[in-house]
Amino acid sequence: MDKEPRYQNHAVFGELDHYIAFYKDFAQSVYPWVTMGTKAICGIDSYVYSSIQGTLASIRTILVDRKINDAYALLRKYYDLVIINIYSNLYLQDNFSIKNLVVEKIDNWLKGKAQLPDYRIMSQYIRSSSKVEHITALFLADDRYKHLRQRCNDHMHYNLFHNVFLNDGEIALPGRLYALDKFSTDVRDVLILHLAYTFFINDHYMMSCDHRDCLECGMTPEPDSQYWVSQFVQDVFEQVVAKYRPDIAATVKKHTSMHLE
Repeated sequence: MDKEPRYQNHAVFGELDHYIAFYKDFAQSVYPWVTMGTKAICGIDSYVYSSIQGTLASIRTILVDRKINDAYALLRKYYDLVIINIYSNLYLQDNFSIKNLVVEKIDNWLKGKAQLPDYRIMSQYIRSSSKVEHITALFLADDRYKHLRQRCNDHMHYNLFHNVFLNDGEIALPGRLYALDKFSTDVRDVLILHLAYTFFINDHYMMSCDHRDCLECGMTPEPDSQYWVSQFVQDVFEQVVAKYRPDIAATVKKHTSMHLE
């Protein structure tokens, strides 16, 4: 059985712990931000982030059991929800107005009355949006996300017979550690995609609680405190986005008033 320490001690497990903790904090942080353009009474993104937290926790459990093939199926689920989240936020911003207080396409999806468009249509909508063109250009500069999506599909649909072996931890498979390395990169790239677009579209999501806490307590907030960034956001930005995609990090910082370091 493949229980070698190199697998059990792989960096991906610590990375997933970090991502899980981030989404937990993020879900709690954005909850008060009401989603304009819907009849929801709280921020719907909060539930999206807590759902992602759960998916990442499931991925970690499956990887501990050495089922990399199944982990890729869940990675595609994570990727799909990231695209849905980016698309829905963009679509709401594009269509919400005083004359259109409820954006029916998104509100009907929330109520379970209608489905959103398929993945390709949502992806094209994001790529065509002028609001995020600076970020999109960087993500389209190479084929990494095209290949990432294909890997998810290959594992999901068993397009390659080799992937069958990656779900059997009883087999001493020479390429298992390489596959785990690749998975670590892939899940990180999906996280970076999500954070970059989210911080670009809703940069106020990065706000620390200090400003809001002062207002709720009837105190006068410190000057510019509305631009302070939550520490957990700063940490993931520095340790993941800036470290692995400095081009993305620089562009996000250039286009926000938030005090990202």
